[in-house]
Amino acid sequence: MRTTIVLTTTLTLLAPASPVLTPTARAAVTAGSVFTAATVAQAADGSYTIRWQAPAAGNVTVTATTDASGGGTARPVGSGGETGALTATGLPPAARWYFRLVPANGGPLVVADRSLHLARARNLRDVGGYRTSDGRWVRMGVFYRSNKLSDLDSTDLATLAASKVKLVVDLRNGQERWEAPDKLPPGASYKVADLIDLSKGLPTAPDLTLALLLALPRLLSSSKDAEQNLGYRLMVNAPSAQAAYRDLITSLAAQPESALFHCTAGKDRTGWAAAVLLTILGVDRATIYNDYLASNVYYGTDSVRANWLDAAFAEVNRSFGSFDNYVRRGLGLSDATIATLKARLLTS
Repeated sequence: MRTTIVLTTTLTLLAPASPVLTPTARAAVTAGSVFTAATVAQAADGSYTIRWQAPAAGNVTVTATTDASGGGTARPVGSGGETGALTATGLPPAARWYFRLVPANGGPLVVADRSLHLARARNLRDVGGYRTSDGRWVRMGVFYRSNKLSDLDSTDLATLAASKVKLVVDLRNGQERWEAPDKLPPGASYKVADLIDLSKGLPTAPDLTLALLLALPRLLSSSKDAEQNLGYRLMVNAPSAQAAYRDLITSLAAQPESALFHCTAGKDRTGWAAAVLLTILGVDRATIYNDYLASNVYYGTDSVRANWLDAAFAEVNRSFGSFDNYVRRGLGLSDATIATLKARLLTS
């Protein structure tokens, strides 16, 4: 259950700084966001700690809003220098608080705590809030990843509705969906993208044989890694998985409002989906691994391991030669779909 009930406001501010920009610094400001790092963490008492790094930004002013775009009614929070941190308490209960960071030099950035803090869907979190290799940022409040939604209560569903979630894409198989049907926020549509839908086809014999051989050392040792290494390779080369991920990403691109995708635990099928999406958007590989491994924090210790994701990326290279080939030939995504995703999700 979310708790954001506090009575006072306390700010810890850093001294502002407004340096004169050199020509090189001015070029950096116009080429991309001046922010190189920015995070928000909500504490158990409902307070928020906002941290950022923004070389050449000058003074950074922070306001709080419930609007993912950073608009709407804004509450002053404080200000700080190019490397800053502040803590804000006293914000009234809301489905979610976003923080708009406005530098003296350069464009603003909107960030939030990645988790929605739903006890009945503890791995439900924002896919955005990451910096890309070219200095842009993935917008928050657009796409969410999660574990199953069958346990949500009316308060949780109201939170998703307030977050404007209008599409839920379910990556689970038929048995999972029958045993634990999704609960949807009001007005949301529902789409199935089953990774093991046999009507979409099985891996070809060479692909299946090689996937088994690559997993054989772990299979023989009966380690936890065996099934997962095999499964992650099949998530890349199985026709049913390729069709499911193609359906997911094209559906996300076509959805004008916020969307959510999930499996049962929100860590494997959903984890690869998030990795694919973030790679398409230009997020660096280390950040993608950190997002993937965060399931060990949100869902439970040893939920995922880096070598499982290694297996998927290795299969991409083995089967397609490059990630770009996987996206275009394996998933069959068009340039138009990719352009739509980038236009919608990336800051300018």
